[in-house]
Amino acid sequence: MREVPPRTAPYEFLLALDEALRPLTDAAEITLVAARLVSQSMKVSRCAYAEVSLDQNTFDVTCDYSDGVPSLVGHYRLEEFGAEFLRLVQAGQPFIVEDAETDPRTQSELDSYRRAQIRAGMAIPLLSAGQLCSVMSVHHNRPRHWRQEEIELLQLVAGRCWEAVQRARVSRELREANERLKLEVRDLSRTERQFAQLVAGVTDCAIYMIDRKGYVSSWNPGAERIKGYTADEIIGRHFSQFYTIEDRANGLPDRSLSLVATKGKFEGEGWRMRKDGSRFWASVLIDPIHGPDGHVIGYAKITRDMTERRLMQEQLNQAQKMEAIGQLTGGVAHDFNNLLTVILGNLDMVQRRSPADDERLQRAIEHATRGAERAAALTHQLLAFARRQPLNPKPTGVNQLVTTLLELIRRTLPEAITVQSRLSAGVGQVSVDPNQMESALLNLAVNARDAMSGKGTLTISTELVNVSEDEALRLGDLLPGPHAVISVADTGIGMSAEVIARAFDPFFTTKPIGQGTGLGLSQVFGFVKQSGGTVKLQSEVGEGTTVKIYLPRVDVSAVMRLEQDGDEVPRGRSNETVLVVEDEDDVRAYSIECLQDLGFSVLHSTDGPSALRLIAAHPEIRLLFTDVGLPHMSGRELAQEVRRMRPELPVLFTTGYAQDAMFQQGKLERNAELLTKPFNRTQLAVRVRHLLDA
Repeated sequence: MREVPPRTAPYEFLLALDEALRPLTDAAEITLVAARLVSQSMKVSRCAYAEVSLDQNTFDVTCDYSDGVPSLVGHYRLEEFGAEFLRLVQAGQPFIVEDAETDPRTQSELDSYRRAQIRAGMAIPLLSAGQLCSVMSVHHNRPRHWRQEEIELLQLVAGRCWEAVQRARVSRELREANERLKLEVRDLSRTERQFAQLVAGVTDCAIYMIDRKGYVSSWNPGAERIKGYTADEIIGRHFSQFYTIEDRANGLPDRSLSLVATKGKFEGEGWRMRKDGSRFWASVLIDPIHGPDGHVIGYAKITRDMTERRLMQEQLNQAQKMEAIGQLTGGVAHDFNNLLTVILGNLDMVQRRSPADDERLQRAIEHATRGAERAAALTHQLLAFARRQPLNPKPTGVNQLVTTLLELIRRTLPEAITVQSRLSAGVGQVSVDPNQMESALLNLAVNARDAMSGKGTLTISTELVNVSEDEALRLGDLLPGPHAVISVADTGIGMSAEVIARAFDPFFTTKPIGQGTGLGLSQVFGFVKQSGGTVKLQSEVGEGTTVKIYLPRVDVSAVMRLEQDGDEVPRGRSNETVLVVEDEDDVRAYSIECLQDLGFSVLHSTDGPSALRLIAAHPEIRLLFTDVGLPHMSGRELAQEVRRMRPELPVLFTTGYAQDAMFQQGKLERNAELLTKPFNRTQLAVRVRHLLDA
């Protein structure tokens, strides 16, 4: 049995990284600290941070942390590390090498890898506005297999490092602008014209002066662009009118000037008001202006509109939080599915072998089975949130799916709730698992029912929208292009901003204890994200709630396939040998007993290498039944090796969660199927028989 690392290790490392980077203000120091922590944590020879030039063809390694290998700080061409490296990083995709000496993608530039002493490595690119801006890499001077959690961790670290560098540079730019301004106003009589030219030339910052009492005395074009007032409209008026009503009531404008007088400056962020009444998130610097006698005669104020940057940071923080929670919940659900396979399987075996006339025993078995099945449903919801559930996506007509589901929703909801639909023509099709899509919409309908206390109107609508690059950035994790939008709107009590911020968190619920698990919306969120879309929540207290599901449109014909299994459990024959590969002892024992009970001959193994030896020694093996998560080599890697030895051998995979993209996208090779845990004897029999008879 392999030793499983603690599920919280990546999350704890990210917390430690945040703690180390938070006080740093220098970009070079930030990248060096991050490189050192990553290198020591992952035990690699080198961690490097590089910035890509505007021409997208060259990059500069600005810092690295090395252990036993030389530093790579310097200027390089992207193509020096191979055409595939260039293609992947420019497309924003990781480039992963486990042995440069044997990887066909590195052979043309092998000398570059040898000079840099890179035998194995990962390069994580970061894109901004569709352009490659930086690359974070780890290198090792020996061959190395990179685990999926290492790849995911480096992706998170690279994003956080880039954000920290950007914040440091913005802060430095503001400080430098402030210092330049102070130098310009130090001798106002001599440099008044130069200062006026400088301020007038700045359009991305509001730069203006206020007197000792807070009244505006100058106004630059940047201030007019950001705040909406012309100089004639604002000079002579108090600067507090830029603050929100709440901040004015709390005395923040006067308090900020008091801090400048006592501490020498004020620096902060907060909501500010434009002339048209709209709000924007501002980064503010206020410095005192001293007269010849050293007394404060006024203040220089610099305001920058940071609304877009704040939105991007919030989306990044939310994505990182959901990713960290998803890793934990996905791991817990995976382990539970192994346990539930054993529990449900043995309950089924006990029920089949116990006396049918022992009603008390049969009732106890049924109660235990229902409890285990409820636990299995709960783990399924956890996997949905964590985006680890195995999906069976297929082209699905959006309007047809909603129309089919409407009648079921009407029967599910009380008669006092009116269910109506508004379906737009031409919405087309999306690639989703129809069963999971129906489950997600039913979840939303039930939430809407509870929010309306059993009385109101539920409206399900569809529309086709073309998501622009700016909209894709605001929505997060979307690619620009046509998307089908399914909206579920209710006339219920609505949500506060605080509730909206936590609505997708697993186990968060506003319902009374015992009336909700808090997994409904998180399941919808995880499923839609795994399907390549996103979810947007719109709500106000007392104004109802609208949940919008965005899914990429696909232009293919939908092919609906119904699978029906008969009531009779298929049997095996003694000359049909199945090789079971499973590292969990109890699951392996249950699988072996089921197959033998069905009449199959069974061989078994705990890992890939020993399974390959069995296949080589036993040509009578007719089918490989393997877990996806195995020690030493994964089930997918085992299947690839088996295909080279015996291309005709069918493969039945089993998994507690589908972490591999092959399973998430439903892309299985010919003569292969996937059986998700927990499974029972009948499900196993049907899948094995189907593959053997195909």
